[in-house]
Amino acid sequence: MRQVYLDNAATTPLHPQVKQAIQGAMAEYANPSSLHSLGAGVEKLLSQARAEVAGLLKVNSANLVFTSGGTEANNMAIKGALARSGRKGRLVTSSIEHPSVMEVYRRLESEGWDVVRIPVDDGGQVQLEALEQALAQPTALVSIMAVNNETGVIQPLEKAMELIRARQPRALVHVDAVQAPGKVEFRLADLGVDLASVSAHKIHGPKGIGALYLRNRDLINPVLDGGGQEGGLRSGTENVLGIIGFGEAARLAKDGFAQNLAHVAGLRSRFVDGMEGLSGQIVSPEDGVPHILAVSFPGFRGEVLLQALSAHNVFVSTGAACSGKKGNLSHVAEALGLDDESRLGLIRFSFSSMNTEEEVVYALTKMEEVLAELAFVRGRRSR
Repeated sequence: MRQVYLDNAATTPLHPQVKQAIQGAMAEYANPSSLHSLGAGVEKLLSQARAEVAGLLKVNSANLVFTSGGTEANNMAIKGALARSGRKGRLVTSSIEHPSVMEVYRRLESEGWDVVRIPVDDGGQVQLEALEQALAQPTALVSIMAVNNETGVIQPLEKAMELIRARQPRALVHVDAVQAPGKVEFRLADLGVDLASVSAHKIHGPKGIGALYLRNRDLINPVLDGGGQEGGLRSGTENVLGIIGFGEAARLAKDGFAQNLAHVAGLRSRFVDGMEGLSGQIVSPEDGVPHILAVSFPGFRGEVLLQALSAHNVFVSTGAACSGKKGNLSHVAEALGLDDESRLGLIRFSFSSMNTEEEVVYALTKMEEVLAELAFVRGRRSR
């Protein structure tokens, strides 16, 4: 039976060329910190990979620190920046952040920090007026994601940065950019953010490797102490295979950006057209990234739809993979003002350049079958 994987916002399949790059590097066993020629050879490979990731983000490679993924990068950015700066004041974030940011701020709030969460408008973008009001008080750090992982909404970072620099020029700004590379084109350095987090497995790279961009390497205190790797900001022997895979994935994402974006936009358009006649209500805006499409099926439970589709080898999700097993209703859907019934019926379809139109058609066919089957069962039980 065929498999149709439409959960790419959770993780993407490893690109064949990335797999090839990792396999080719397996013979490179030396420690990149070793001073001999074998170590120097591996260090050169890491430098090349770092340059590829920097090229995708349009930043200087010297401003990147490799991490174990987006969660570590977000934690390092927020906790490391506050520890380093020693600044007092409130912390400002949005109401739709990924759990790896949301839970950090929840912990900081429990420790006595004043945390302000900015609401979003009907389209899922942070309310700039509310942001401006929050910035009326001395602010230490602001965290706003680039692209929402559940709805694909692109946040107005340029306008937000203008407000922050005008109202609180000394505040540090952190961006969770995990869902942005390969989906939107932006220059982190030109944007003026201080810290930004990215992850390889969202762009067909390996899991367990990410990176933190720092406008200035003095912005954070190291979370890990030891041998001084990564410029002293993250000690520990580097994940060589992961970094090399990340570099290749970044190169492919950068070189194929326009082509991949057009392909995914076509898949989304085909899927949206096929939704006509079904009971789904599209939650994601048209001007979001085409890779993520949140759809609500009021009257059905998202997890039931997910399992029913999975039985047909169509794989989707009900929200963030990091919180999906907890059984919680989506905080993003709540922030959008969806009622409980709509939130319960929420499904996220997420596409990548490796999906095909044939797969989309198959998924739509199975979606129609599943809805009909569940409606029939529900009707019999109500008799």
